[in-house]
Amino acid sequence: MSFDNAYDAITDSGDDQHWAFGTGFDDPLSGVDRAVPDVDAGDLAAYCLMLADDALILSQRLAEWCSRAPELEEDVALSNIALDLLGQARLLLTRAGEVEGRGRDEDALAYLRDEHEFRNVRLVEIDCGPGPGGDFAVTIARLLVCSTWRLALFERLTSSKDPVLAAIAAKGVKELAYHRDHAAQWTLRLAGGTELSRERMVEGLARIWPLVDELFTTHAVEEALPGVAVASADVRADVDEVLDQVFTAAALDRPDMAPMSTVAGKAGRDGVHTEAMGYLLAEMQHLARSLPGAKW
Repeated sequence: MSFDNAYDAITDSGDDQHWAFGTGFDDPLSGVDRAVPDVDAGDLAAYCLMLADDALILSQRLAEWCSRAPELEEDVALSNIALDLLGQARLLLTRAGEVEGRGRDEDALAYLRDEHEFRNVRLVEIDCGPGPGGDFAVTIARLLVCSTWRLALFERLTSSKDPVLAAIAAKGVKELAYHRDHAAQWTLRLAGGTELSRERMVEGLARIWPLVDELFTTHAVEEALPGVAVASADVRADVDEVLDQVFTAAALDRPDMAPMSTVAGKAGRDGVHTEAMGYLLAEMQHLARSLPGAKW
């Protein structure tokens, strides 16, 4: 069959493999029991949102490097990591929507919630991309910490009593292992490169370190889901062990900085975010909110 242009080809009604539109892929949850386990549905939905928002917001931050990374291979690598995280976010947002029972799908949860409704940790939202004040070493430092932490969580979640969470985690550990390795290699490369690259790596770690403690603060929602969720504090030893191995190999000192303060004891998991979050959402949600109900 002939087509006048490539767009005709990918929109032909007889072809269900419209890869350009994100379809035609295997469903990682095919055959998985989607019944809600014997836990509070609100708590389970909230936990899925926590994990989803971490991935969604970090994906958005990494996507900002598209066409701006220091080399072509890294441009592709960061974009692929962002897509991996976006895929995790989509599965988790869908699970949150079906569990809460309010008729919200992944798009509604991603694009139509306000800032205070997002439950991601603050580390994933701070602006360290290619824009004003952005720095590649800060991005690598954040990716190293976040991927190591998320991998430790997902390894435990493969045994979750929620079959859907367990399946999402099983798929995610393979992706996150690559993310962690990629960030670790760049940490070694920057720390062992020029005097300037080493200085930037040290400064990058210092920039993100005040937000690291928040990753290991167990939330009430996690405590309410024994056997389903993973208590954030439980993975600290494993994460510290991996990070110490990377720091030793890179001859870097572990940063010693005070944690960023909370607001009346509340932080990202409670919907309290940094100033950067509002700007990020304004960009990410602009199209969906400007053209409500639009399909693309």
